[in-house]
Amino acid sequence: MTTFDLDAGKMLSEAARALQSTGSAASAPDAADKPILCGVDIGTSSVVLLVVDAESGMPLAGAYERAAVVRDGLVVDYQEAVNIAGRLKQKTEDILNRNIQYAATGFPPRVSRRDAESKAHAVEAAGFTVTNLVDEPTAANSVLQIRDGAIVDVGAGTTGIAVFQDGRKVYEADEPTGGTHMSLVIAGARGIEYEEAERLKLEPELQGELFPLISPVMEKIASIVKYHVSSYAVSRLYLVGGGSAFPGTDGVIQRNTGIPTSLSPHPLWVTPLGIALNCIIEGTGRIGTWIEH
Repeated sequence: MTTFDLDAGKMLSEAARALQSTGSAASAPDAADKPILCGVDIGTSSVVLLVVDAESGMPLAGAYERAAVVRDGLVVDYQEAVNIAGRLKQKTEDILNRNIQYAATGFPPRVSRRDAESKAHAVEAAGFTVTNLVDEPTAANSVLQIRDGAIVDVGAGTTGIAVFQDGRKVYEADEPTGGTHMSLVIAGARGIEYEEAERLKLEPELQGELFPLISPVMEKIASIVKYHVSSYAVSRLYLVGGGSAFPGTDGVIQRNTGIPTSLSPHPLWVTPLGIALNCIIEGTGRIGTWIEH
């Protein structure tokens, strides 16, 4: 069902490889000398740091850690967010054998500027100089390069919707319901703790069995999306975010909205990669050359 170009798919595959292999940058002999861009994504269920080559946009290295420092887009455990970002910085610097000074970070739709800036402050406190604070739909579209359609970001706690027309964002919204709610349904149905439900949700051999339990959550997400895009001529939905990765989510959303729906490859890493792509290179006033302005 996907319509994404090869470059976006390749970039996302490299991001997944970099984030799942702690020594992945060792094979790049000139990684220590490349001009780089860095993004730090402080999300509801994890903190992700990703470094990309400033010339090609290809991911070089990164690290992530599961975390519960954000709720409904707001940082609720500031010190732990700082601590995790600092650990990821050190880990990635060790992989690349270089200092990472500059970074971008992101924020979800419809949060106040003050709340958005709290993420930037946390990244600064972790030892970075933050050169850009970008909204998450814009970050995601830096990867997908959608001219017309809607990006649906199914995160852990919320689902964000952003409508693009001629490459320009014309509408955005963010509402509760996401991967966390899927896990809560599993926990309630199975009589288990939330963390165990999270683990089961990620087990491929169990996902077919769990699908009937959580499909009502997917249907609710579809109803949220349908409501928010109803005033626009949206010809296709593009799913990103970890909550969209559960097999069958795209089909449920397509059936219930009536809008053709594409699932991004490696959907969990789209926004972190986009944040990195939006890191402004200090002193040049530019973003990586692969982004059109």
